[in-house]
Amino acid sequence: MRGHVRKRSTWEYILELGDLPTRRCTICRRRHWVGRKPLKVCTKCGGPLVDRIERKQQVKTGYATKREAQAGLTEVLRELQQGTYVEPTKVTVKEFLSLEWLPAIEATIRPATLASYTTHVNTHIVPRIGTVPLQMLSAGQINRLYAELRKNGRARGTGGLSPNSVRRIHATLHRALRDAVRWGYLSRNPVDNADPPRTVDSELAAAKAWQVGDLKTFLASVHDDRLHPLWLTLALTGLRRGEALGLLWQDVDLKTGRLVVRRSLVPVNADVVVSEPKTRRGHRTVTLDPVTVSVLKAWRQQQRDERLAWGPAWTNTALVFTREDGTAWRPERITQIFAVLVKKVKVAPITLHGLRHTHATLALAAGVHPRVVSDRLGHSTVALTLDVYSHAIPALEEEAASRIAALVTG
Repeated sequence: MRGHVRKRSTWEYILELGDLPTRRCTICRRRHWVGRKPLKVCTKCGGPLVDRIERKQQVKTGYATKREAQAGLTEVLRELQQGTYVEPTKVTVKEFLSLEWLPAIEATIRPATLASYTTHVNTHIVPRIGTVPLQMLSAGQINRLYAELRKNGRARGTGGLSPNSVRRIHATLHRALRDAVRWGYLSRNPVDNADPPRTVDSELAAAKAWQVGDLKTFLASVHDDRLHPLWLTLALTGLRRGEALGLLWQDVDLKTGRLVVRRSLVPVNADVVVSEPKTRRGHRTVTLDPVTVSVLKAWRQQQRDERLAWGPAWTNTALVFTREDGTAWRPERITQIFAVLVKKVKVAPITLHGLRHTHATLALAAGVHPRVVSDRLGHSTVALTLDVYSHAIPALEEEAASRIAALVTG
């Protein structure tokens, strides 16, 4: 591998990269270098690729003197020797994210995750920085993206996104450009030097949870509601919305008072898909209290009665919580129904996910060990539980303080 400098309108260097394998599109003739990332189809037109061996050069112009051109060539040769060289490319942020990254990871991630990444890319990232050459993207441009999202980031209506929403977009962009580094498009990830907004303090979770009085009032007010068993189960087990809606009767043992979380119903665009738990601890067994067991027994009988009433029109999904005809609920619809009920009952406003926060907060405040609460919630670590719900365990801090004082002064 060698190179040389020459004088034209300005000084330039020519780096000889040798004969390298390529794949050229048989339709638009676009060339793809195999050394960067193997592709099966053209990223421009989707046409088939054929293997070829071609001589490759890199030409860099614009140097004022021969000395500057020679110094540029020397620097590139040094990077090649150290393995840090990245071939210059005109690929834009949009071309990389939409045409290369999303198709490449589609088969390796969960459908819900892919839908989230796609929304972040198409709705928030590409419209704002999609035309920027990938190799020219800087931390400053990324910070300006975050500022714009905070100010005018909503896809519908006006206004900005929350700090937590912007951080999720930040995570998507960081993952994408990390892959760009691995695939040879970038020498470093500019997102590493960006400054996403701080997340909302975890203690705000307290405002999203009910106290005992509000929970009692709500459950009593919706006692005759057809979905009362679902609301009660969510509040007394801490299950996520999708976990409860994906629960099968075969996973519920009312004799021993236990249920097993194996799957979740997740909305993906216009569809609802069955998804596995994200982590090993997400696949878990949850103990049921006697009240929940009694309510679920009555609910199972009501569901059997509905099945007889519907006859052949009944859809046997084997799900615990279904519509009257046995079909699955759309998760978003359950969220809407809950919001209407909360407003009607006139208790402190919380989201459906707030029932999960309520379960965790009340359990920790009652002195239940954080490990037990973490296991019931399916958190990946106990540290996550303590971080999110630190506001709910003042009693544990007071007990620790008393014990330490007793050791010293006793």
